[in-house]
Order: sequence, then structure tokens, then C-alpha cells
Amino acid sequence: MKLIVGLGNPGSRYERTRHNIGFEVIDELASRNGVKLNESKFNGLFANIHKNGEKAILLKPLTYMNLSGESIRPLADYYKIPAENVLVIYDDLDLPVGKIRLRQKGSAGGHNGMKSTIQHLGTSEFNRIRIGINRPPEGIAVPDYVLARFTGDEWDKMQSVIQTCADACEEWLEKPFLEVMNRFNSNG
Repeated sequence: MKLIVGLGNPGSRYERTRHNIGFEVIDELASRNGVKLNESKFNGLFANIHKNGEKAILLKPLTYMNLSGESIRPLADYYKIPAENVLVIYDDLDLPVGKIRLRQKGSAGGHNGMKSTIQHLGTSEFNRIRIGINRPPEGIAVPDYVLARFTGDEWDKMQSVIQTCADACEEWLEKPFLEVMNRFNSNG
């Protein structure tokens, strides 16, 4: 069993904001697989999907970004999902808008949702998809920037990025993450 987590903040106030791009990918995966995230436990919304004999859980933590690990860890423990079978999707200020980067491990890079995830899982060795949102323009504070909605042009670009990330997640249900990483990083 695998766990695919999109990081974000709950509530309509945060929909389509830069910080919620992980939620958008989870919503796309749920839509593609004909499921609704209506299981509510472990401080999150989740649903099960099945692809080519592989079972996966899609999770949107409802803890708010900075406490994401408080949802991820209990769910992973309950379903006995090891860290190497966890994939976390999140926004990254250090990548240009729309650029994606897949990694098997790494630091939090200043991302509070990832800090919480690493802290609660007790390891940084889990899969991740980083989605570029770029740095804020001069004079705009990082919290204000990440909690703001994408501009029209950015959102248009993100529609394609969401599809690509969902493709990578589905491919991971069939192939080793290293293979998926090599393919999507070379195309990204």
C-alpha cells in the first residue's frame, strides 16, 4: 500500500492559492479515479484508489500546513505504510512557476509543512514532488505570497502541471519511484 499526500490548508479561503497546489493534485487524482475524499480521520480527508493491483490512499491533511505531519504519521502508522511508500506533493519557492522536481529524500528546505512531515515521520527519506511557485516579488512577504491565489497566467500554467504531477503519481503505482523520478525530472 502507498500513501500520496498533498499539502495545503483547508477551507475555501485557501483554494487555488500557491500553498495549496498539493491539494489540487490530490483533487485531480480523486477525480480521475472516481473517488471522493470523504473519509475523515487522522485530522485529514482521504480516499482509497486501486490501480493495476496497487492500493493507495490519497490524503489531504486538515491540520493546516505547518502541522501536516500530525495527520500523515497516524494514518501511515494505522495502515502500516513505511516512509519509502509515502509521496508528498507540495509547493516550492525555489523553483520557477510550473517547474516540478521529484526526489526520494531531502531536507525541508524551509517549508514548514515538510518540517512537520519529517519530524513526525522521523525521517527525511520519503518521496516527494516539489512544484515551483517562484519567490515573491520584492516588497511582498513570503506568507502573503504563498497564501495568495495564482495569477491568471500562472493558474493556466498550473493546470498542465497538476495533470503532469497526477500522471507521475499514477505511474508510481506501477513502477519504482526512481524510474518515475528519472522520467519526469528529465521532462520537467
